[in-house]
Amino acid sequence: MTPLTADLLLLFQRDLRCLVREVEMFPDDAVLWRTVPGIANSAGNLALHVAGNLRHFVGAVLGATGYVRQREREFAQREGTRAEVAAGLEAAIAAVEAGLAAQTDASLQAPFPTPIGGHRMSTRRLLLHLEAHLAFHLGQVGYLRRVLTGDAASAGGMAIPDLAEP
Repeated sequence: MTPLTADLLLLFQRDLRCLVREVEMFPDDAVLWRTVPGIANSAGNLALHVAGNLRHFVGAVLGATGYVRQREREFAQREGTRAEVAAGLEAAIAAVEAGLAAQTDASLQAPFPTPIGGHRMSTRRLLLHLEAHLAFHLGQVGYLRRVLTGDAASAGGMAIPDLAEP
């Protein structure tokens, strides 16, 4: 594993595990799928979206996991259990591990194998974007949970101790 992919793996694992904790902190399955006025996506939809995104771009495209994404379902689903959503996030961790393990310095500098929205970029740049995308949605889920439940407890997102060198 390259130094960059090792660092990215640490960040992806930290943030996906925190997202699992956020999902588990919802008081019941129904609240996971609620929204508030002006907010289009539930925490459940955001978690499905993050999992599907990473399982596709990092797992299937880079790691050849065979995952087939159903992006429309990520946003259309309106029910499911916290355990099912958490399992999808755990599968995303495994997909990220597989995809990053397959990378070399040369593949990171090369264009990502498929265009994204009609645009080309290096695999390195897309991986950095995907981690930022995950962190963005992690924050949204945490904030939405607090608004919906009134529970200000932290799931420990963005924990610096998780990044400490051994």
